[in-house]
Amino acid sequence: MKVAIMQPYLFPYIGYWQLINAVDTFVIYDDVNFIKQGFINRNYFISRNNNQPQRFTLELKGASSNKLINEIEIGDNNEKILKTIFFNYKKTLFFDEFFPIIEDILRYNEKKLSKYIFYSIRKICEFLDINASFIFSSEIDKDINLRGQDKIIDICKIVGSHVYINSIGGKELYDKKIFKDNGIDLFFLRPEIISYKQFNNKFVPYLSIIDIMMFNNKEQIKRMLNMYELL
Repeated sequence: MKVAIMQPYLFPYIGYWQLINAVDTFVIYDDVNFIKQGFINRNYFISRNNNQPQRFTLELKGASSNKLINEIEIGDNNEKILKTIFFNYKKTLFFDEFFPIIEDILRYNEKKLSKYIFYSIRKICEFLDINASFIFSSEIDKDINLRGQDKIIDICKIVGSHVYINSIGGKELYDKKIFKDNGIDLFFLRPEIISYKQFNNKFVPYLSIIDIMMFNNKEQIKRMLNMYELL
C-alpha cells in the first residue's frame, strides 16, 4: 500500500493533488504544530488586473506555532475570500463549472481548521475522481514521543504501508536507507512545470488549484495529475 502524509493545506497547488492521486491512503497530518506564514491557511491565485500572484488568507482564531493544527479554529472572512474569487474569475471559461464547488467549500459550516480544510480536499478529490482513502494522524494510535522521519516511519508501519511518497520538498529531510531498513520504499514526487492560458501570455506557475480549475476543464486537470516523476 502506498501512503503519503501531509499537513492540510487550503486549495494547494497541483503537486499536492498529484500526491493524493499517487497513493492509496493519504494521512492528514493534523496533530503537528501549526506553521505561521505557511500555506496551511493561505495560497495564491493570479490577479486579472495585473497578472501578478495575489494572496488570499483564511483568518484564524488564536493561531500559534505552539498549537497543533487540529487545535485551531477558523475566523470569519471566508465570504470575503469567496467574493474576491468571484470578481477575479467570473469571466473565465470554466467559472460556471467550478465556482459552485469553491462556494460550497468556503461556506462549509465547520470551525475546526483541520476539518474545514479536509472538507475542501475531499470535495475536490470527489470531483476529480481521486479515490485515495483518508486518515487523520490524530486518530492513529502511535508513539507521540517520536519526531521527524521516525514519526513518519511509525505511521507507515501502523497503517501497513511499504511505500511512502513525499513531496519533493522533503528530499533533504528523509533518508531512503533508513526507510528501507524499516521495510519501506521512499519516493519523492516532483511535479512537472505545467502551463496553461491564464489572463495573458505570461504564465505564472505554482498557484492554487483554484487558478487551474478556472482555466482548465476536468479532463485537462485529470491529465495534469499524472504529470510528475518519482525520484
